[in-house]
Amino acid sequence: MEVIDHDWAEREQITSFGGQPLIFRGEIMGVLAIFSRRHLREGILPTLRIVADHAAIAIANARAFEKITQLKSQLEVENIYLKEEFHTAQAYGDLIGQSPAHQKVLQQIDLVAPTSASVLILGETGTGKELIARELHRRSQRHKKPLIKVNCAAVPRELWNSEFLGHVKGAFTGAIKDRMGRLMAADGGSMFLDEVGETSLEHQSKLLRIIQEGEFERVGEEKTQKVNIRFISATNRSLDNAVEIGQFRKDLYYRLNVFPIEVAPLRHRVEDIPLLADYFLNLIARKMKRTRPKLTRKHIEKLQSYDWPGNIRELQNVLERAMIRSRSGTIDFELQNIPGYTTLSFPTSKIQEEKPIEVLPEMEMLRRQRENTMAALRRSNWKIYGAGGAAELLGIKPTTLTSRIKKMGLER
Repeated sequence: MEVIDHDWAEREQITSFGGQPLIFRGEIMGVLAIFSRRHLREGILPTLRIVADHAAIAIANARAFEKITQLKSQLEVENIYLKEEFHTAQAYGDLIGQSPAHQKVLQQIDLVAPTSASVLILGETGTGKELIARELHRRSQRHKKPLIKVNCAAVPRELWNSEFLGHVKGAFTGAIKDRMGRLMAADGGSMFLDEVGETSLEHQSKLLRIIQEGEFERVGEEKTQKVNIRFISATNRSLDNAVEIGQFRKDLYYRLNVFPIEVAPLRHRVEDIPLLADYFLNLIARKMKRTRPKLTRKHIEKLQSYDWPGNIRELQNVLERAMIRSRSGTIDFELQNIPGYTTLSFPTSKIQEEKPIEVLPEMEMLRRQRENTMAALRRSNWKIYGAGGAAELLGIKPTTLTSRIKKMGLER
């Protein structure tokens, strides 16, 4: 292998060359070379050796400093996410239950947790999908590394790249320093993609590349970063239907859905309600530093007769509300009056009968949502933000409405 371009050397009238390898702890990091138009004097090589040794140490120190800076940033990011994880764990409890539906989920966790397979957790809102993701990570070989959670519905489209991939200083206005994205924070561990069905098509393609190849580039940087991450996703949507209507990439769906786990709603786990209620009351009583009231058999029976549209999260909220209102060791439950569901309060002798609800196919629900969104846009004359805007009429955030308009392909 030729080291010197002879044509260049002739043009530049190079007559001599001296070189010494840059070696640090047995690793060759490069070569310190001198090209000269005059003959090099004797003794230049020993001098060059001394300079090369100092240069090798300087390069090694620079690399070490860069690595330390990177690790420090990663630890800072991990610390933030771990604090969030700790508070979430405290607030929402553990996997509790003895019903057949719950036991089936635990068996599935036992099977897939030790592997690195992608898991898709399916279930209604409030069923504890995040708890299952944490348990999968805790039982995996990656448990010493962090589990980084991302709520895909809450990340604004324009901030997706910076949030996931990170950016370098000066990449855009406001990028006053380097930022390590969540992908780097999750390297070696797991990433929980909550509400993954809300990811835009544009960012689905980037997510697919990351899952397939483990590669990405930070915003404003050409260097390719490599990561090793296990992906755990969750959704309360039918991704099958989303794939059929073109709102979700089929190839990404297959990558995420290697091992699906379906979480049963609380109304299909009535045997678990006494255990969950007992757990949450103890937790809430400790937090409020109050004596825990007793649950009677009548309380349990009435709790079990309610349909729980908000699932376990609603149960926890109901119990916390009851603790706030309780006096003299007695407890009084008052469930939210949600149209179509039973309203329940204690002590009462009757439970209002549940009104029948029309069951609609997913395609019909999407069609109605589209028509309702268009109606709001027309009424507001396509004003999205501010008072009287379409977002206010729909009761959603303007950023959510903007994302929905793009997903649905709505045009004025």
